Amino acid sequence: MFTAEGLIGSPFVVTSDNGGHSPEAIAELCVNRLIQISDKAHPVLRDQAHAFRDQMLKVVVHYVKMAMEEDRATMCAKIREAGFPDLASNLRRL
Repeated sequence: MFTAEGLIGSPFVVTSDNGGHSPEAIAELCVNRLIQISDKAHPVLRDQAHAFRDQMLKVVVHYVKMAMEEDRATMCAKIREAGFPDLASNLRRL
């Protein structure tokens, strides 16, 4: 028998002030969901797992930032195509 917690994990809430989450915060959520390290693991394995997690966090941050840049470029192109070149330029500079 499966419980809801077993299927989706423990629920938690993350908030931010003055805007959305940073790329680092989103990457942290992703990596925490993908990589879980037991406190009961052998110390050598636990240290390796933490090192792996830290490396994966850097990779995910890189790709989240890339996705954000690409989305902004797409939005700027669509705004420009809609006839608002000044708005697109301003958005691109943000």
